[in-house]
Amino acid sequence: MSINRSYVVISDTGRTADCSLSKRAATSGRELLLSLVMLLLMADFSLPGQSASTQGASLSSGSASTNAPGPNRRGRNRIWDQPATLGLEQGWIDFQTPDFEVRLVKAAQTLGSLRAKPAGFDFVPLDQLEFRSRDGFYHIGDLTVRLKRKGETQWSAYSTAQARRPVLTLPVQPPELAAADLSPTLPEEIPLAIRRVWLVRDGRLVLRFELRNRSQQPVEIGSLGFALVFNNLIHDFITDRARSLQETHEKCVFFDPYIGQGAGYLQVTRLNGQGPALLVLPEGQTAFEAWRRLPEPVNPMQTFEGVFEWMVHSRAWAEQEWSNTVPWNVPTARLLAPGETCTYGLQFVTAPSIRELERTLAASGRPVVVGVPGYILPQDLEGSLFVRYGYPVERFEVDPPGGLQIVEQNAPGAAWKSYRVLGRSWGRVRLTLHYADGLQQTVHYYVIKPMVDAVADLGRFLFTRQWFEDPKDPFGRSPSIMSYDRETDRIVTQDSRVWIAGLSDEGGAGSWIAAACKLWAQPEPAQVKQFERFVHEVLWGRLQYSEGDLKFGVRKSLFYYTTNEISGFQYDPALNWRTWTSWPEHEARSVGRGYNYPHVVIAYWSLYRLARLHPGLVTSRPWEWFLNQAWETTMFMTSRTSEGRPRVGYVNWGLMQGSIFVELLRDLQREGWIQQAEALQARMKERADRWARQPYPFGSEMAWDSTGQEEVYTWCKHFGYEDPARTTIEAILGYMPTLPHWGYNGCARRYWDFLYAGKIRRIERQLHHYGSGLNAIPLLNAYRENPSDLYLLRVGYGGSMGALANIDPEGFASAAFHSYPDTLRWDPYSGDYGPNFFGHVMTSGTYVLEHPEWGWLAFGGHVRAIPGRIRVEPRDSLRRRLYMAPLQLWLTLDVGRFEAFEAEPERGRIRVGLAPADPFTPVALLRVEHPGRPAMRASFQPVVAFPTERGAYKIPLTNQVSWVELIER
Repeated sequence: MSINRSYVVISDTGRTADCSLSKRAATSGRELLLSLVMLLLMADFSLPGQSASTQGASLSSGSASTNAPGPNRRGRNRIWDQPATLGLEQGWIDFQTPDFEVRLVKAAQTLGSLRAKPAGFDFVPLDQLEFRSRDGFYHIGDLTVRLKRKGETQWSAYSTAQARRPVLTLPVQPPELAAADLSPTLPEEIPLAIRRVWLVRDGRLVLRFELRNRSQQPVEIGSLGFALVFNNLIHDFITDRARSLQETHEKCVFFDPYIGQGAGYLQVTRLNGQGPALLVLPEGQTAFEAWRRLPEPVNPMQTFEGVFEWMVHSRAWAEQEWSNTVPWNVPTARLLAPGETCTYGLQFVTAPSIRELERTLAASGRPVVVGVPGYILPQDLEGSLFVRYGYPVERFEVDPPGGLQIVEQNAPGAAWKSYRVLGRSWGRVRLTLHYADGLQQTVHYYVIKPMVDAVADLGRFLFTRQWFEDPKDPFGRSPSIMSYDRETDRIVTQDSRVWIAGLSDEGGAGSWIAAACKLWAQPEPAQVKQFERFVHEVLWGRLQYSEGDLKFGVRKSLFYYTTNEISGFQYDPALNWRTWTSWPEHEARSVGRGYNYPHVVIAYWSLYRLARLHPGLVTSRPWEWFLNQAWETTMFMTSRTSEGRPRVGYVNWGLMQGSIFVELLRDLQREGWIQQAEALQARMKERADRWARQPYPFGSEMAWDSTGQEEVYTWCKHFGYEDPARTTIEAILGYMPTLPHWGYNGCARRYWDFLYAGKIRRIERQLHHYGSGLNAIPLLNAYRENPSDLYLLRVGYGGSMGALANIDPEGFASAAFHSYPDTLRWDPYSGDYGPNFFGHVMTSGTYVLEHPEWGWLAFGGHVRAIPGRIRVEPRDSLRRRLYMAPLQLWLTLDVGRFEAFEAEPERGRIRVGLAPADPFTPVALLRVEHPGRPAMRASFQPVVAFPTERGAYKIPLTNQVSWVELIER
């Protein structure tokens, strides 16, 4: 679907459908753009291969195979036409706890408002309650359950939200505040009597459920879930408009589950990253076994991820809808004898800030575990697990057996226990901690190959299995690295979302972006030759215009759809070619999507670096040509027409991978290309000045996004705009958590791109999609300037490592992992993986620090300490970056590899070992920096007076490890 081409046209789901080069300036109005986006978001949307009737989630399954982006306007009106059943007209029950001002809907006794003291921030969407007051909408206090009586073979499902009736108010006794019998809002035949209580215990708000078997037969509870509905509604359903970015950041929250059984919890964080934050904790034996999206009358969409439930038991789902996957935890059920009662509950606790969530956990008497360097563990890297709880760990259980090796280490202090963790078998591994008080906690790891090996595997797969060679290809895509379908083990030569097979957009360019980054990280001569062919035969002159008025413009896609006959090619009739995603040729030729330009710059910049730093490796062109191509591409992207209008859309927003432009600027300056550098810097300052004036400068082609932050932060730091840079970091922490779970630790929230680049098309939280790697760039940069803020390192390093989990044992890299419990596997498409790997190669390094309680730690390597001296062995994928936190010392290599690092911090002396030379690497170029360190302090310099080249120390390499000593002067 599209609208008047005088404007940038936004598709049903927010992706560009067409761009007019001459009239693009009409998109500058933010409110107009968002209105257009949301108008189309709410329009009818039929995914390729799906009829309208198959969209969304059914009540019976709770997790659909396909989700529409949202309700169409007719569907929304039908919701308003339905009678309101929540009983808002009957008033409220208001009370206060030490942490909250609480408002319950009187008729339902569900939570209507949860306002934290003293900030007054409401975690619950009170302003949307009128719309959400109809049957089928869930609220905190609702539950779902599946039951089976003795002798029955089928589970019966019940929900307190499907046919709502006023609950029966029950008398209360302190510390109870409100109590209800839920029988009126459940079918009469349910064999359970359910009493729900709101109370304050030890100063904390508690929601408790008491389930009693009122029948004469045993009843098995095969599923039990508690709805947790917080204000993640970026769409305002009352006004039927997307909230503005400022309102979104100030009013909305995201939530992240730690599905850790008895030690599990949910953390709820504000989008601006400010406090307070909220923890939902288990009371008693309320395990966090699974996390499921609840079906509602409104389907998830780009501005609404949906609502979810905390599942205590899940066996009924595991036996049916989830039977084809391995769940996070062992599914359980509970048998209730006649007359027997079981009790479950949740606590609501505030933390002053996101960084204090774990401290709040400890103060609440909950287990706290911290994994270093995280929970994605290479097989050649020793990890550490620090455990703090009031009861000792009696034993560990590893599933699959042998997947991890756990060895207790000397306790770092009275409060913590320390364990060495070694990864043994590739893939998902669940570690269960059994505590002396009976509590069980699961920590979820993902074991990968050594980082260097994983990257090498990726390269081999890209340049063999994903290498497309067909001189007769009518779309001019040969030779290239194309998208891949792991399910069929074939290159994706056609898809109705044409960009996936068209080498552009993130979904089509992802594979060759990954290839460019792999070569910069690990150059292989034969692979370099192949990539040179791609650049000269496909990218330049086909994907990118090489002549005329559009010279240096980047097309939206080489592949397109036409009803005209194409000799030797037939469109797959099984695909739906009738939607907006099947661009005709004139749309595919458009150069108006700004997000495509960093992709091309990365390709040129990588070859520039290889040609400049590895003599003889690149033979097709001199390094100057590649550097100029990168510059010209960037200048076209930021250029204007003779009327003063932007030639390319979206350039006033942060672009994913936009930090490549800062790298390009630095290289222009180092090469002495002053005129080009000044021109580029002037263009970028216009953009940064605009961002510095905005309270939340994170716009996108989507109404809310988690990718522009990377470039916004990078340029704001470059130009000295510290306030918006800090705002950016805190906003990232609002959607990027650290949790004892490989899938969520360092995972920047994204949940719609499976629609655009995945094979399983649905709105769904994507685990380690490209937001993980990209957002690691600003977080790790900020950590190097603030080494006392370990939280930044933990989150950022988790994001950087996330990109490696996507790589399978043969080297195929998936777009992202499906988090819905009916799937829990990597998407079969390579899709838009490339930006994720870009984030990894731009951040991969070894970080060393001394923790006041845990001692010396290394993220990305091994550290060994003896009195007065430490030794570090890098194990990261590049081995070109070392950060020594106590010295605020940042060592990087433009070319070469670190083998080892030795330091005597008190004496101000360090030694670095450089890997031997190879045929294309005769020298190393070492840079020594002190980010965040006061200028008046002494800096480290080599003892030997090495010559410098482009600002780096030029160190000749030999056939052995070369040691370089640096001293603080």
